[in-house]
Amino acid sequence: MTPWRTAIIDADATHIRVRGYDVTDLMRQAGFVDTVFLLHRSRLPTAGEKRVLDAVLVAVADHGPGAPSCAAARLAASGNRQSISAAIAAGVLAIGDEHGGAGEACMTLIASSLAGTAPDDSAIDAAAARAFARARETGTRIPGLGHRVHTVDPRVSVLFALAAESGVAGAGIRFVRALEATAGAAGKALPINIDGALAAVLHDMEFTPPAGKFIFIIGRVAGLTAEVAEEHLREKAMRIRIPVEYDGEAPRALPRSKE
Repeated sequence: MTPWRTAIIDADATHIRVRGYDVTDLMRQAGFVDTVFLLHRSRLPTAGEKRVLDAVLVAVADHGPGAPSCAAARLAASGNRQSISAAIAAGVLAIGDEHGGAGEACMTLIASSLAGTAPDDSAIDAAAARAFARARETGTRIPGLGHRVHTVDPRVSVLFALAAESGVAGAGIRFVRALEATAGAAGKALPINIDGALAAVLHDMEFTPPAGKFIFIIGRVAGLTAEVAEEHLREKAMRIRIPVEYDGEAPRALPRSKE
């Protein structure tokens, strides 16, 4: 039987190595964020990359029990008190294109828009203008812009400032800022949201687009565990009852049989 192949973990009875590094050395000399970066990039992060990735994970950890992933986890926890993992999995399964997945879509937009583009502000502004025009022509939403709750997402400016201070800010951040400005100039108030900020900094750290969703999931699982724990510790089982308004057919009877 042909063995599975992996370049991530090498483990046997005597050792565990992560991308070649002994896990006990990582335990003593590195941290969780280093290990997340190492797992996905096959190298340890610079100090600046570590600081920014840590901030991203903090930023996406939780957004309240009303967020789809948190609500799904709490609903599952309310009805199933025996399986913590099932409730957390329910939260993860609620992460998709409309919730937590826009980071991947935005990273794809950034990468495709900047491909072959000179790294100067005028070229990036032009790329953003083209991306906005395409979205307007096709009637599609621009991933990474706009928010249902925040007029200005407070996490964005902090994350971009940390990226600049840490020496990792680049064309990705300049592109999403130009995209926001282009939308504003066209009369569309679409502020950058955390998905757009996450996408920009991950692009500038040379992650591939799927990392936009992977990194969100890694950070959000921390919040899901807390949401599930609170549901179990503070609330009664089956306490969640979602208000439902019926708007179907009025009461009616089956037709009488002709027999």
